[in-house]
Amino acid sequence: MENVLIVDDSEPIRERLAALLAEAPQIRIVGQTGDGRVVLEAVRKLKPDSVILDIHLPGRSGIELLKELKARYPKVRVIMLTNYDGAGYRRQCKQLGADHFLNKTLEFDKVVDTLLKRGPSVRYP
Repeated sequence: MENVLIVDDSEPIRERLAALLAEAPQIRIVGQTGDGRVVLEAVRKLKPDSVILDIHLPGRSGIELLKELKARYPKVRVIMLTNYDGAGYRRQCKQLGADHFLNKTLEFDKVVDTLLKRGPSVRYP
C-alpha cells in the first residue's frame, strides 16, 4: 500500500487527484492540504510514503518544503506536480531531491503510474 499526502493550493486539483488515486486500490490518501505551513507537521503525523507537492502554495513555497522534506524525511518520495514547468524549476527541484517532476497540464494522468513504480526513482526528461 502506498500512503500519499496531497499538497496543492487548488481544491479542484486536490479533488481531481483524490478521484484519480481512488481508482488504484494500491494507493491510500492519508491526507490533503492546500496550506504550505502545515505540510511538515502533516508528514510527521501521517507518515506518508509519498507526497504530491505543488510549487505555488500559500504560507510556504513548495521549493522550500521540498528542501526541508528531503532533509528531515529522506525516504519520503516527493512528486512535484505543478504548472511551473520551466527548465529552471525542474533543475532546482532535481537538485533539491525531488524524485519526480510532472507538469499538471500535460502529465496529470501519469501520477498513478508514478506512485506505483518503485526502484530508482528520479525521473526527469
